[in-house]
Amino acid sequence: MLIKLEKEYCKLNIFLNDKKIYTVDDSTFSVGIGENSFNMSHGSFRIHDTVFHKTAVAIKDVEIRENGAVLKTRFGEIIIENEGKRLKVSFDGFEEYNRLFLILPSDANEKVYGSGEIFSEFNIIGERGNVWVAEHINAIQIAKKLIKQVGGFKNTKRKQSFKKYETYYAQPTFVSSKKYYYHSLTTARSSFDFNHTEFHRIKNDDISPFYIGFGEDFEEIMQGITELVGRQPPLPDWVYDGQIIATQGGSKRLLEAKSISDEKNLCANGFWIQDWEGRRVTAAGKQLYWNWEWDRELYPELDSIIRDFNSQGKKVLGYINPFLAVEKPLYKEASEKGYCVKAKDGSDYLVTITTFPAAMVDFTNPDAYNWIKNIIKKNMIEFGLSGWMADFGEYLPTDCVLFSGENPELVHNTWPAIWAKINREALEETGKLGEIMFFTRAGYSDTPRYSTMMWNGDNHTDFSIDFGLPSVIPAMLSLSVCGFGLSHSDIGGYTSFFNLRRSEELYMRWCEMSAFTPVMRGHEGLNPDLNCQFDSSERVLSHGAKMAKIHKALKPYLKEAVEYNSKTGVGVIRPLFFYYDEEKAYNECYEYLLGRDILVAPVITQGAVKRDVYLPNDEWIHLWSGKEYRGGNVTVSAPIGEIPVFVRKSAKNLIDIILEETK
Repeated sequence: MLIKLEKEYCKLNIFLNDKKIYTVDDSTFSVGIGENSFNMSHGSFRIHDTVFHKTAVAIKDVEIRENGAVLKTRFGEIIIENEGKRLKVSFDGFEEYNRLFLILPSDANEKVYGSGEIFSEFNIIGERGNVWVAEHINAIQIAKKLIKQVGGFKNTKRKQSFKKYETYYAQPTFVSSKKYYYHSLTTARSSFDFNHTEFHRIKNDDISPFYIGFGEDFEEIMQGITELVGRQPPLPDWVYDGQIIATQGGSKRLLEAKSISDEKNLCANGFWIQDWEGRRVTAAGKQLYWNWEWDRELYPELDSIIRDFNSQGKKVLGYINPFLAVEKPLYKEASEKGYCVKAKDGSDYLVTITTFPAAMVDFTNPDAYNWIKNIIKKNMIEFGLSGWMADFGEYLPTDCVLFSGENPELVHNTWPAIWAKINREALEETGKLGEIMFFTRAGYSDTPRYSTMMWNGDNHTDFSIDFGLPSVIPAMLSLSVCGFGLSHSDIGGYTSFFNLRRSEELYMRWCEMSAFTPVMRGHEGLNPDLNCQFDSSERVLSHGAKMAKIHKALKPYLKEAVEYNSKTGVGVIRPLFFYYDEEKAYNECYEYLLGRDILVAPVITQGAVKRDVYLPNDEWIHLWSGKEYRGGNVTVSAPIGEIPVFVRKSAKNLIDIILEETK
């Protein structure tokens, strides 16, 4: 692949393998001056952007250099560096401006993916959206949904306008079906407009460098992206040995869950107790006391229980986030030492999460940064936990005061990446990277570099296409194309209220999908008493045992795919179009490739006992029937326990490996 730059008067022509692909001229760049106003409520943001001034950047001259070019303008210089398979574009002399507008060419057949973790779509051509880290599911959305369901209106296929969605994980990155990618180094809010057939509009709320890279295929594209944003290390070996069972409520319940798991042969490799640090019951549900110390009253003898579990090859996992409960000792210590994010009046900035306020540790304060990291080292790693959910990261307000004096509007998006970095350093500094896994839900550029695993957040406990089981499939796919190749979801979802409850069917369908992801992990949900749990019935127990055994049987295959991700940035969950240049492959968002050889088409419709599946042009074998297909649209039987899975004929040995565990 060869990129060449040539001057044409006051224009710059860009050639790829001797074919002209783009001309940079006076219409390409504009700059401006603007101001945002933000209104945050429970992590959801309403943003109003006022642009006071905007002007096109006219090119006065083009200077070709050995490894790039410089565009001379009346504002300053635009520097284009040729890095072999990508171009880096940066700006010198534009300090008085804080808005950058960019036009990139498009055509009517192009498909676009990325901008972070997207739950409602995968191909986002025709859409407009903000790149801004936020709470994905807000209280207003939940309230409207519950009211409609009480009134008898339950439409699982309904989608709201794309521009109304927010996401935990935003990233100024996209991948084009034309085999190029865009990635910006901005930390400010940015927006993508893919609603035009002839061009794409990109807007950044600062003037920052960006990259445009190319590849012969999509694996090469992913290598290029992850050279910029980073890659995840291999997962601990124990992660593949079955399922992580979620339980909470104290030591008695933990021991009971372990006993059930042993008796029913559930192939449990670990037990996740999110309330190890204490539990509070609110109007929203059973939540946690955010004080990152062992709650000895709720979990008596937990230290010895962990040692006993470890001796049997069973891990115990916990929970942490960047907040501090104002009623508890750690907040008192942090507040007295000045370790909390401040309000403008100098008080600790308290954020309401659901029904209670909490303070935030100020990561820009080096002492506070090390304080929370040492808490992780001492209270979690030394205590014996083998993993944890590193929750949140989306809530930094834009009107707070940071220790560093930085503008919080320019730090907000980076907050979850800094949070991941703290957790990662705690593992590295204790020599536990590779033994312990933490999983994050929020992210931005650099999160792929620091986090060891993503999970898809607080999905609804239903089959709704926008927030329920179906939504995690495009979410995993979009994370992969942004460079985060390891992700999974809560089995059965999380958000449950009133009539929004997890059924046995939903739990089992989610469980069988999770068996074909890198990590298989449960969650009791926000209101556990409303939800089907791993031990709710003999049917559920039997199903969970079968699926966990399948996940364990896939261990060598999954380990190889995870290793490949760590070396190349090609995710474990992959879009079909990565390897199949077919129109349907580019538009498919509810099927995925697990590694290179397994195609998974989860059942995403309540009550369904069969599934229509699109198979790319290849030789496929249906896992359960052994029937062979050569591509096209097929309909297969899909009773609970037989998720539609197809294996490439060239890897048919996988079928015997999987089926052996179902006997």
